[in-house]
Amino acid sequence: MGEEVPEFVFCNTENCPPVVHDSESQGYETLTIIGDKVYSVGGSESIPNMSINIKVLDKQTGKWLEPIVFGAKPVASKGHSSILLDNERVLILLRDSSTYNSIWFLEVDTPFVKQKRKQLGAEVVAWSKGLIGYGSKPIVISGPSGVGKGTLITKLMTEFPSTFGFSVSHTTRAPRDKEMNGVHYHFTERNKMEKDIQDAKFLEYALVHGNLYGTSIEAVEAVSDAGKRCILDIDVQGARSVRVSPLEAIFIFVCPPSFEELELRLRARGTETEEQIQKRLGNARAELEQAKTPGLFDHMLVNDELESCYQNLKKILVLDENDKAPSQPSMKSFIVPFSHSISKVDQKVIIHCGTNELSASPSTKFILDLSSLEGGAPGRTRGLTLSTINS
Repeated sequence: MGEEVPEFVFCNTENCPPVVHDSESQGYETLTIIGDKVYSVGGSESIPNMSINIKVLDKQTGKWLEPIVFGAKPVASKGHSSILLDNERVLILLRDSSTYNSIWFLEVDTPFVKQKRKQLGAEVVAWSKGLIGYGSKPIVISGPSGVGKGTLITKLMTEFPSTFGFSVSHTTRAPRDKEMNGVHYHFTERNKMEKDIQDAKFLEYALVHGNLYGTSIEAVEAVSDAGKRCILDIDVQGARSVRVSPLEAIFIFVCPPSFEELELRLRARGTETEEQIQKRLGNARAELEQAKTPGLFDHMLVNDELESCYQNLKKILVLDENDKAPSQPSMKSFIVPFSHSISKVDQKVIIHCGTNELSASPSTKFILDLSSLEGGAPGRTRGLTLSTINS
């Protein structure tokens, strides 16, 4: 049941213009009107590490609703400002915060939110952290057992240790001897992981021998946040799940030169019984067939000779490197000042800084260009450009 809205609040929101272009924090709360709904975004500095709270006012019924919230949530800071971008998203800027943690998008009617709203039959919103620039797309590498993809990945990690990184998977099984939480796996409770899967926090998951294994969106984004390009070594079914997720990645399938050669390589390892070999060969046939699905993989690599295949892999990664560059210099280090206001012109948000902030004069303005956004909830929103102008 919704909560009755106090009369004075309802009257105030009714008197607001149809679109709130610049809503300053009042008591760490902003109100943004979109159609028949008012979105309240509020937080409290007095409670450490508290997530910003979202409430939705249905103007037709006059009742507040508690929406289901997807995506990693921002922590309340020293207040925030908000501005309506379109009927799908609200931009939230956290005051006195670094660039990395200050830009957030509250999605209220994006395709992802619509899908979840229809699926759950409830009010839904989603958070997505905004990042300056694009970064490099994660790499999904799949291939049948024995094809040599592990060797290719090891060579890549060895040659470029500061460029590539692995995401740490989640599992509900108990840690084995010498396994460390957060290093080998994120060990978690089954009910917690099942809830996170339901909340669309996982790119892919599978039930193996009674335990859940999966790759979370946050684990992949954490590698990108560290300045590295994430590699996901997953099977074809996992690749299929990632392909339909919001994550934009490069999909590579490593093939053997022939099925007979793959069998020879499996037998040459001398690590499996005949029964295990036959099971792996059966799985390999299925994966090789599934890999032919149109649109699933961007590149098919034939591992005939290891060094040649590795050089071709490097060429693919260079060719698919995101070379988009902003037309103006992009500032990656910026503290959103406590005293500021925001306005919107086309697809640019202008941050008007107050005096005595960053040693800036009253005329200093920062421009946040949103014309080339990629991604979105429940992951990051990339492609923002931040520049400065002095009038």
